[in-house]
Amino acid sequence: MSLTFTLDPAVTPELRDGLLDLWTDASNAGGAVGFVPPVTREDVRPELVKHFAAAAEGRSRLLVGHDEAGRVAATAFLTFNTHRLMTHWLWLYTVMVHPRHQGKGYGRDLLAAAADAARRIDGIEAIRLTCRGGLGLERFYGSCGYKEVGRVPGAIRVAPGDDRDDIVMLLPLT
Repeated sequence: MSLTFTLDPAVTPELRDGLLDLWTDASNAGGAVGFVPPVTREDVRPELVKHFAAAAEGRSRLLVGHDEAGRVAATAFLTFNTHRLMTHWLWLYTVMVHPRHQGKGYGRDLLAAAADAARRIDGIEAIRLTCRGGLGLERFYGSCGYKEVGRVPGAIRVAPGDDRDDIVMLLPLT
C-alpha cells in the first residue's frame, strides 16, 4: 500500500485531530519532532496552531499523507524563507510518519512528495531541513538525496546532560 499525498488540504476537524494524533504519537515513540516524551495532544496543539497560522498567512504549505483507511499517516510543512536573499530555497519542518507505518518506505515517499511539491513552487531551487543528531536521521536523509551542509554540536538539549547536534541538510532541486 502507498500513501495518498495532498498539498494544502482543507483544515477540517478530522485533519486537525489526525495531525494532533500523529504528532503526539510520533513524539511519544521517540521521534525527533520538537518534543521529548511524554507529551499529550494539549502539549502539541499550540505548535500545530502556529503551523496552521503560517499556512493561512501564506508563509508555509502543508503536505499530508493519508493511508488506505483515510487516516493521517505522514506530514511535513514546506516553509518559505522570508529573507530577500534566500527566497530561492525553503525549509522542510515537522517531517513525520506515524509509528504504525514505520519501515514501510513512507518516509521516503513523504520526502519525494515534498520535493515534487517544492519543484512546483516558482523560484524554489532547494530544500533545507535540520535534524537532531544521535538518531541516525542524517543517514536516512542522506539516502534520500540530502547532503549534510552544517552541524552545530550540542545545540539541542533533549534533557540535562543530553545535548545533541543540530544537523543542517540540503536537497538541491535543480
